[in-house]
Amino acid sequence: METTQTLSQAAKRRGLVVLLIDTFLMIGGFFMLIPLLSIYYVDQLGWAAVTIGIVLGVRQFLQQGLTVIGGALADRLGPKGLICLGLLIRAVSFTAMAWAGSFPLLMATTVFSSIGGALFDSPRLAAITSLTSEQNRSRVFSIAGTVGGVGMTLGPLIGAVLIKVDFAFVCLTAAACFFLAFLITVFFLPSIRPTANQQPQEQQGITYGIRVALHDRRFGLFVILLMGFWFMWVQLTISLPLMAQNISGTTDTIGLMYALNSVMMVLLQYPLLRLIERWFQTSAIVTFGMFITALSLGSVVFVSDVTMLLICVAMFSLGVMLVMPSQQTMVANFAPASMAGSYFGVSLLAMAIGGGLGNFMGGLLYDLSLQSEMPALPWIIFCLTGIVSAGGLGWMYRHQLLGDKVSQQPAIATRNRR
Repeated sequence: METTQTLSQAAKRRGLVVLLIDTFLMIGGFFMLIPLLSIYYVDQLGWAAVTIGIVLGVRQFLQQGLTVIGGALADRLGPKGLICLGLLIRAVSFTAMAWAGSFPLLMATTVFSSIGGALFDSPRLAAITSLTSEQNRSRVFSIAGTVGGVGMTLGPLIGAVLIKVDFAFVCLTAAACFFLAFLITVFFLPSIRPTANQQPQEQQGITYGIRVALHDRRFGLFVILLMGFWFMWVQLTISLPLMAQNISGTTDTIGLMYALNSVMMVLLQYPLLRLIERWFQTSAIVTFGMFITALSLGSVVFVSDVTMLLICVAMFSLGVMLVMPSQQTMVANFAPASMAGSYFGVSLLAMAIGGGLGNFMGGLLYDLSLQSEMPALPWIIFCLTGIVSAGGLGWMYRHQLLGDKVSQQPAIATRNRR
């Protein structure tokens, strides 16, 4: 296993290409299946929306909650083996989901898929961080977002076609994406350790990086405020598809909604970020993007047809494309070089908690809005959540608690070196 310092530039480029291909297949396979769970089980099988909200919430919480361990292991063992194992587990779980006709079986396959995601999520991000420099890291994360946007475009379109034949075909095709990513990673991703293993002996415990991240107060507050973003973001997989189905009466609108979201990311994310970064710090971009995301969900209150919904989705996409790669760059800048995996793992707790609550509340509020004849209820709550979180980030930015580069390690690291 080599360190990034000993890898040639050609090997680093090859590794980044593999990780970009993985990103495309991961996101394409995920969005091919997961957004259609609410449509298949709620619309076709008649399950309550809150039931699928619970399933998606558990998936979100477990995956991003357990990814703290995946990140810590990546710092200790290197990312390649963890990414491969996670991809293989996800492929098996999606295959089993094709026969998940009961709530216990669906929950079991979902939990198993969460374990796979926890193993490859933060190690993949840590690997990108290790193979890039401060000069090109933001650009690579932007490119990864664009590549993911392509996967997010094609995945739901393929899923919408396959579900008309059989839901099992959706599951098996999504599983095939992860298995292909597994094969590519096994054969072509370099086996790397993020940094040379030169830390003092007391820093070698597997939980050391996690403890450092948890004691970093500025980073901790940043992670807490990010929960509001993930609370909103997961509505793309539950509330917005249900709204699209309700307005149009067909799953084709869902594919169109994801196509619009993804085409905007593919065409605009990279050039838009390159342009806006000339004038604004990364932290300001994240704050502004979160405000736009909140306002887009609040605007769904006024939606009465597909066109108006697509306008809201376009606003939503604009906010997300500003936040997603920028917050990843911020996490990488917060992290000491040898602890990127741990910091990304802890940062994904925001997705675990915020996304988990977002999935659960999305299904629950959607059911309540139908039962109480208060269709605006979910969207008002989503909007207010985002505005509060964005306001908190704005406060941190104003008081210079957020920066584009955090060069000093937190207090625990200093204490342990004494």
